[in-house]
Amino acid sequence: MSFTLKLTLACLFGALLTLAYAPFSFWLVTFLSLTSFIYLLSCSLPKQGFKLGFAFGLGWFGAGMSWVHVSIADFGGVPLIGSLALMLLLSAYLALFPAISCYLVTKYFNNKLWPIALPFIWLLIEWLRSWLFTGLPWLSLGYSQIHGPLTGWFPVIGEFGVTGLTVLISAALAIWLADKKWLPSTVIVSVLFVSGLALNQYHWAKPTGESVRIAMVQGNIEQALRWTPEQDQPTMDKYKNMTADHWNNDVVIWPEAAIPQLEPIAAEYLNEIDNLAAQTNTGLITGIVNYNFETREAYNNLIGLGQKLQDDPNNEAPKGQYRYFHGNRFAKHHLLPIGEFIPFEDWIRGLAPIFDLPMSSFSRGDYQQANLEAKGYHFAPAICFEIAFPRQISANLYFNTDFIITVSNDAWFGGSHGPAQHLEIAQARAKEFGLPVLRATNNGITAFIDHQGQIQSRLPQFEAAVLSDTIQQVKGYTPYRSFGDWTIWCLSFVIFAFACWYQKKSKEN
Repeated sequence: MSFTLKLTLACLFGALLTLAYAPFSFWLVTFLSLTSFIYLLSCSLPKQGFKLGFAFGLGWFGAGMSWVHVSIADFGGVPLIGSLALMLLLSAYLALFPAISCYLVTKYFNNKLWPIALPFIWLLIEWLRSWLFTGLPWLSLGYSQIHGPLTGWFPVIGEFGVTGLTVLISAALAIWLADKKWLPSTVIVSVLFVSGLALNQYHWAKPTGESVRIAMVQGNIEQALRWTPEQDQPTMDKYKNMTADHWNNDVVIWPEAAIPQLEPIAAEYLNEIDNLAAQTNTGLITGIVNYNFETREAYNNLIGLGQKLQDDPNNEAPKGQYRYFHGNRFAKHHLLPIGEFIPFEDWIRGLAPIFDLPMSSFSRGDYQQANLEAKGYHFAPAICFEIAFPRQISANLYFNTDFIITVSNDAWFGGSHGPAQHLEIAQARAKEFGLPVLRATNNGITAFIDHQGQIQSRLPQFEAAVLSDTIQQVKGYTPYRSFGDWTIWCLSFVIFAFACWYQKKSKEN
């Protein structure tokens, strides 16, 4: 087989992974794709490992994250050829990570040891991808298994750990079956699948019997109108009118930057909504941009309004909690490159419209912040793609955290599969931490996700509507919430150390 054909196949195997993620969710495709690629890698020269891994990554991210092209082309003001070039550049950057993994395992290990050496290497490089240049851990392999037999492992070792198990299984199938070693590969697959199904029957966090009535408002404001000044008041009126019949809920949630005016300018409107929520004994959480005219710092914020405490004193005309820069707020920490901050701003600002988008110069909030409080309930927030960072979510979970709340504006991605992948990531967080996740978006997919990662109810995309539901409170910690990634790091390192020892012993003999 020619090397050109191998590169083509590697790229196709990577592109096939798209079908393993939402909205398709064919979990078995991950093992078919990754096993085929690792087998192809084992049939190639060690010096070809980097190039084959890079081709696999190009297909994986080029097809799986093709939705980025929608935001660049439709809202970034970039011509088609420029949009495709930027998309290729992003895919090439992300493809470097599987390429490095393949380079390391092919250079330093006999392929018979790949099943026990590759998981640690892959996890180490994936951790680097989640951190370098603020991190972009999208399409991590574990997300594709949220509906598969490994799903029971999510509360134990997290999505990150499930990624390691997925690589272990695929490598074992590719290498040991090729060598006719049926027993070890069959045992590994059987044990991990059966244990995953068994673990899924155990509920680490259990409902307390108490429930909360929550409404989430999906305004469906077109992206082109969101930062148009003349549309500010109509947008704010729309959210207020859509909420009018839902003040009987305990908490109402509006999505990211639902209020299009800067917070200091929207003070009168905020006080009106704050008092209205307080008078109806309702807590309200909304997204808004705060711009401090003195320091010239802008923050992508979530703020709490209305009733803050459940045991509100008897007051004939209760007043809300809002005042400018009051403490019941959360500032986004993980900012989106290009969309919310411009890397090397002095160099590239002005090169193209996409580098000069509205609201693309935000300041960063703290990594760890207090939970938002609404009517006595505590919400751990994540704005937009922050939900893809489990370590940050974990750092913001406290003993009294009731729910995880994630708000977003996925209008940037049109009718692509990006919002469905975003929802799937939120499901993984619920499963890992054993906490319900409330996902409020501008145009979809707004959804209630229970503590087992199952979608309880949802709204269709591109529809202005209110989703109201009762969500159970839960009590109890998952092992992953208690120990984080330490479990999978220890396990993968032990078998990696054994692979290193065995490799060295083999060379000595």
